Amino acid sequence: MKTVYWLIKREFWEHRGGFFWAPVITSGVFLLLNLMGIVVAEVTGARNNFFGAFGSSDSMKLSDMVHSLDAHQMDLVGQGLDVAMMSASFLISVVFCFVVFFYCLGALYDDRRDRSILFWKSLPISNTQTVLSKVIAASVAAPFIAIVCGVLTGFAMLLLFAITLSLHGVGVWSLLTLAHPFHVIGFMLGSLPVYMLWSLPTVGWLMLCSSWARSKPFLWAVVIPVAVGVVLGWFHLLGVLELRADWYWREVLVRVLFSVFPGGWLQNAELVHIDHDPHAVIDFLSLSNSYSVLAKPNIWIGAAVGVAMLAGATWFRRWRDDS
Repeated sequence: MKTVYWLIKREFWEHRGGFFWAPVITSGVFLLLNLMGIVVAEVTGARNNFFGAFGSSDSMKLSDMVHSLDAHQMDLVGQGLDVAMMSASFLISVVFCFVVFFYCLGALYDDRRDRSILFWKSLPISNTQTVLSKVIAASVAAPFIAIVCGVLTGFAMLLLFAITLSLHGVGVWSLLTLAHPFHVIGFMLGSLPVYMLWSLPTVGWLMLCSSWARSKPFLWAVVIPVAVGVVLGWFHLLGVLELRADWYWREVLVRVLFSVFPGGWLQNAELVHIDHDPHAVIDFLSLSNSYSVLAKPNIWIGAAVGVAMLAGATWFRRWRDDS
């Protein structure tokens, strides 16, 4: 295990730009955009005497409006703050997914391309340990760093809102106590094991292409599953196959290429009942809802196929010779 640990650290050192700096820079850009939006709102409000209207004798002050909220409305405010905190992780997760996608594509191919594989094979390190370290880096280390950045960004964003509203006489610190940050953090960290299982088909397929392709692994990784879907659709139109092509696109191609995007396991939930209600959104994004996917066979079938493809990637890394 010590060897795998140091191999994981090696992956982090070599890909620090993607694993660490990409989510950090994304967090900074997200906070900057929020700050710019707050400044625009303040300037626009001052020009149109919006805040003056709230402070006039004929209108209710903003602070009074907050104090007039009933228990249900206060609860909705807290749920809205939770959703705002989760939204901070959305942009970071999109960036991190692209990082993981292209990391897996080059994880085994780059070692062959720059011939550094000869050095690593001269060390007492097995191919299984090397592939395992890359899988852990892609499906555990990278999402964990993204979650930490998302949580810190969410707290910073709430702090920006708190400072802004406090300038208008709103005791927003009492409102922030209505939020459920530990619920949000628990959901994101608690869903990590589900993400590990869910992402295995994509991680396995990309690493298989990375270890097998002699050049341009991206084209092979994308063209092969797309071409299979086109051929299946063609045979279905001819009446040769009873298998509907839409099933392949939904259950195979999407799982093979897009399972590194978190939350895909929630696709079968009844989103139509959310109706933009923050409370319903939080209930939907719960650990019980997330772990309910473990009762379905598709996640286990996908995980088994992913492990089989990782075994193939390990075999190709041992025998592939591009000389």
